[in-house]
Amino acid sequence: MQLFGLDADEVRRAIATVAPTPTMSLRHTGASANDSAERFARAAWTTVAEPGDGTAGGFIATVGASTSLISLVEQWSTTRIMKAMEAAQGEDSMRPGWAEELDKARARWLPRLNSAAALAAVRLAAHSRATLLTPDDADWPESINDLDAHAPIALWVRGNPGRFVESRRSLSMVGARAATGYGEHVTVEAASSLVGRGFAIVSGAAYGIDGAAHRAALASQGTTVAFLAGGVDRPYPSGHDVLIGRIVETGIVVSEVPCGASPTKWRFLQRNRLIAALSQATVVLEAGWRSGSLNTAGHAAALGRPLGAVPGSVTSAASAGCHRLIREYGATCVTNADEMAELVDGGDAVAEPLRPSETGGAASFTSDELRVLDALTTRTGRPVADIARRTGLPIDVVQAVLGVLQIGGAVAEHQHGWIYVTAGR
Repeated sequence: MQLFGLDADEVRRAIATVAPTPTMSLRHTGASANDSAERFARAAWTTVAEPGDGTAGGFIATVGASTSLISLVEQWSTTRIMKAMEAAQGEDSMRPGWAEELDKARARWLPRLNSAAALAAVRLAAHSRATLLTPDDADWPESINDLDAHAPIALWVRGNPGRFVESRRSLSMVGARAATGYGEHVTVEAASSLVGRGFAIVSGAAYGIDGAAHRAALASQGTTVAFLAGGVDRPYPSGHDVLIGRIVETGIVVSEVPCGASPTKWRFLQRNRLIAALSQATVVLEAGWRSGSLNTAGHAAALGRPLGAVPGSVTSAASAGCHRLIREYGATCVTNADEMAELVDGGDAVAEPLRPSETGGAASFTSDELRVLDALTTRTGRPVADIARRTGLPIDVVQAVLGVLQIGGAVAEHQHGWIYVTAGR
């Protein structure tokens, strides 16, 4: 018997190795939660769609992961897909433009569709002792669902997924990679004290503020959650290999991309939305004027989560971003753990939404431009078809983006393909 073009028994055996343990109860009693085909389909989708793909999220939410994947494997027509969606959701509730949106999305997805590669990703996850969580599992963090269609299709987890229960009372602490001694001192003091108040600490395992927050939580015997931009089997940055290993032992390391996937600028930006969504509030402890931490702050504000920022010296470039959040976007000025805890326990202030162009240096490029740049190197030319496969974008979109980037001087076309030249605009 075949399943997505693979031996069904082989798929069932493989997916069982990354499913939550039998002792973990399911939130829903429906068969889909316990069905290996549905779980494998979600695993496969993490190899097909890029993080935050709202079209994939809406498609799967309407017809299910298994049916949506079958439609790709069997190359259903758009008409057949629309009929399946209408049958599941009702014709009156279908939003305008779905057919066109799906056509564009399928051009992104189909070059990446590879059932054997999805099965290999599951086996690699099992080798890394990772667990695949789906929205129907009891340990799925419900706060993530606030992202709606942009919520993760599934989460790959190293550590004990049951720790997500402890993260229901949590605070994300983010900031500059090139942190100053002042920033790290405030972070360590605050994180240690927040753990004592029963908070889990959420961050991104980067150098600087992230690492200081995780270490302080571990030293205080608290729970900490680290979201990675690449696979959970690929600690990044590599210098935090030991730290991430310690988090696995007592906390959780999480990613929405499969094992083996590499971190890219686009995935870092999308990873930030998960940090903001999981926690009840976000605090930026140190950030430059265009720090990537402002991207996380932007996601927190968009979700209506309380946002705090720690002030620094008016002459410190490392605190310019924090001052900007307080002055221009209504972030609450916080100076210690008590004030940070008030964001969750007593604060009503919600920050003003940040414009996309204000949320980090990488945002000077559009999302499509950033994904194309991520796929290029400075030495080896890559043809358009290869770039399309790496980015998950349609070939015509890649060609258009390359044209814009070439005008801006960021890329150049050589004999064997396109290369990255400079930071451009």
